[in-house]
Amino acid sequence: MNWQASANLENLKKRADVLATIRAFFAERNVLEVDTQALSHATVTDLHLVSFETQFLRAGANENSATTLYLQTSPEFAMKRLLASGSGCIYQICKAFRNEESGRFHNPEFTILEWYRVGFDHFALMREVSQLVERILKCQPAEHFTYQQVFINHVGVDPLQCTMADLQQAVLAHQLHADWVVQEHNLDTLLQYLFSELVEPKIGQRVPCVVYNFPASQAALAKISSDDNRVAERFELYFKGIELANGFHELTDSVEQKQRFEADNRLRQSYNLQTKPIDKNLLQALTHGFPDCAGVALGIDRLVMLTVDARAIDDVIAFPVNRA
Repeated sequence: MNWQASANLENLKKRADVLATIRAFFAERNVLEVDTQALSHATVTDLHLVSFETQFLRAGANENSATTLYLQTSPEFAMKRLLASGSGCIYQICKAFRNEESGRFHNPEFTILEWYRVGFDHFALMREVSQLVERILKCQPAEHFTYQQVFINHVGVDPLQCTMADLQQAVLAHQLHADWVVQEHNLDTLLQYLFSELVEPKIGQRVPCVVYNFPASQAALAKISSDDNRVAERFELYFKGIELANGFHELTDSVEQKQRFEADNRLRQSYNLQTKPIDKNLLQALTHGFPDCAGVALGIDRLVMLTVDARAIDDVIAFPVNRA
């Protein structure tokens, strides 16, 4: 019966407990809860993200003068505008939207926790992410490995020195049966495919695992490492086969940020995809002056899945897309 919730009452109560714990965690640290808009005049330029969009008709306007608005894929850009305005450390629990298939770990509308810590680098934020997850899941502290380490361990290829041929050979060697890779021309697409197929299922099974220092080409919003310009100061958290969080030591240079957005759009064109409007408000905020900080987005639905040992995301949300 589709009118009923897909999650049982016990799971919904546990979800409420998790949200209360998160709010208490940040209250202890004097981090301000904020609430930003879900609709925006601009959206992400990332090749692999698809935004929902709608047409906004002002009173008395006709369809030809409608304004395209986008549902946020995360509250990041708006929160960064607050940071540039002097908000200090902030967090938000809200809905985010991505136009992708629903599945065991995915629903097009999902709940996200995003927070920014002024004065933190990505290492300090990794520790705080681990502390939050430890409190909610009653687990051990997270292990830490570089992207390069885990890729070599599980794929057998150095992701910072490899060629397309190396990655295509790795696909064959691991018998992944992905014929499309022969015609693929983007190195990062193959890196991400091999990481999701061969690395993610193997890491963080016993305790949470933080992977950090991703290839610079996979971190459009993060600072490039001063120690190795091949990598960016980005990290992800995994536990029991689930990607939980994605964080950055945030890029503060508006000129470089604009260049990265433009590069994304050129890449989209090479795949015959529509370019996306760049968020000028974000760029103006960065130009005004953006504090040195680190930020992270964490999937609430997936966190609750781990808390109640649920098999699928539908078990922890009231009305997934098929019941919406």
